[in-house]
Amino acid sequence: MTDILVDSGSSEADTLSQANMRTLCAWLDAPPLPNASDELTPLLGHLEFLRTSQESPQHCASALGRLYTRSISVCTALLPLLTDVDLPVPLPRKTRQLAHSLQELLQTLAEDLLTTLGRNGNQQNSELSQEQNLTLWRCLNALSKHLLISNLAASPAVNGIWRQLHQIYETVRRQGLEGHVPEEASSSLQNIYFSAILLGCAQPASFTSSEINFIVACAENSVDLIEPTGDAATRTPATFWIDPSRDATALACSRKLPPPDTHVHYFSCDRLAPKLKNQLDLLENGASPQQINLPDFASTPGGQGVLRRLITYWCEPGKRRFPRRRQNYRAALCSGLHSVWHMFQDGDAAAVETSSWMITNESPDGYALMHVSGKTGGISVGDITAIRTESGANWQICMVRWALSENQEHLELGLQILATRAVPAHLARPSETGTTVRLPVLILPEIRALHSTEMLVIPTGTLENQPLKLVLVLEKENLEVREVKSTHLDEQNSHIEIFSIEPDTLPS
Repeated sequence: MTDILVDSGSSEADTLSQANMRTLCAWLDAPPLPNASDELTPLLGHLEFLRTSQESPQHCASALGRLYTRSISVCTALLPLLTDVDLPVPLPRKTRQLAHSLQELLQTLAEDLLTTLGRNGNQQNSELSQEQNLTLWRCLNALSKHLLISNLAASPAVNGIWRQLHQIYETVRRQGLEGHVPEEASSSLQNIYFSAILLGCAQPASFTSSEINFIVACAENSVDLIEPTGDAATRTPATFWIDPSRDATALACSRKLPPPDTHVHYFSCDRLAPKLKNQLDLLENGASPQQINLPDFASTPGGQGVLRRLITYWCEPGKRRFPRRRQNYRAALCSGLHSVWHMFQDGDAAAVETSSWMITNESPDGYALMHVSGKTGGISVGDITAIRTESGANWQICMVRWALSENQEHLELGLQILATRAVPAHLARPSETGTTVRLPVLILPEIRALHSTEMLVIPTGTLENQPLKLVLVLEKENLEVREVKSTHLDEQNSHIEIFSIEPDTLPS
């Protein structure tokens, strides 16, 4: 009697599983929903069903492949919501929920795809089929998009994602499949892996979401120049190492060497430098982005600033200049060039908003700080800020170098000190109508330990190229007109440009 009952229950379970599989196939056959975000919940539900399905492994693998294709299509449709405009940090609650849902979907896909791969035996000792090669590629693609979303959201990577990415690529490496391009895939397994690595090495927390989108295009455009090396014997400044057991991206050998007796892999970015420098030269000499296979953003000052920084991060990474010390004291922060300018122009009468922060560590050239209270909506990576510590009487001028936010209530910033004070001024520029336009700018005095000349902070795009002669108007106690010339472009991003300047002694 017991056997009859067990068989009956098994039959009912099989029938239910078959009905659910038919429902899944009918959903996949139907047109996608008009709003791509409405697809997320059904996709996760169908993936959960496949995990417990009584269907054959072949049927489940086929359905999972179709769910992967649908999921990547949804991800592609929704990613522009995180990249088309520079989102505030922390992200708005609705946008953060969307990012988390996409990451949950991508991580679930990668885990389930790996499960189907494991059903086919030990990959270390058997040759993988074409279908299994495609599965590995899909796993790498899903996890790389997962990491991309963390970067777009200015959020740390989810625990375990980097390690999982490395371990999948270890399987690829053992099978000698690095250069293989599976059927239906758009690139080799090596290129999709190292595209994710390059983005991680670019210090993505120091870029806005639109800049990160541009970096992804630069990485995909140059990743075939990456050179994996067997050991550190030929180490150069552009050599990086990866520890597959570490839950992190690659590290530059010039910044930190791997621990002794650790199993690591090395790769070199030496061949990237000439290409990036050539692209930058062509852009500065009037070439269009389309001519060098880059997005339109490359023609903007912000895009060219990103290329300069990528040359540094990928090809010329250096050691940290100063050690950092842990701290625990308060500071006030004023953000944005417009607000900082009014603070120095109007003094105590300035109608600017400040926020309260806790400094967690410091060095002679910067701070790391955590938000405590006050509005932070105007803060963005690359922008100018002024900071005054609880024991300090003066405001220091800084630039936001990086931003991280783990959740809606959390925000951390890294600030680079530019000057201990600033002089507000107007940059006089002729307009198309023949009149003179005055634009608010900041003059930063020299600091011998940081920079040996005065610097001029202006909004990005104010000047074309690097004009030799500039006219500055200072209006504090007395009206003063200064003629200066720019000698070097020190910083260029989507918010501000900083030029080194010196007095113009040449006749007009």
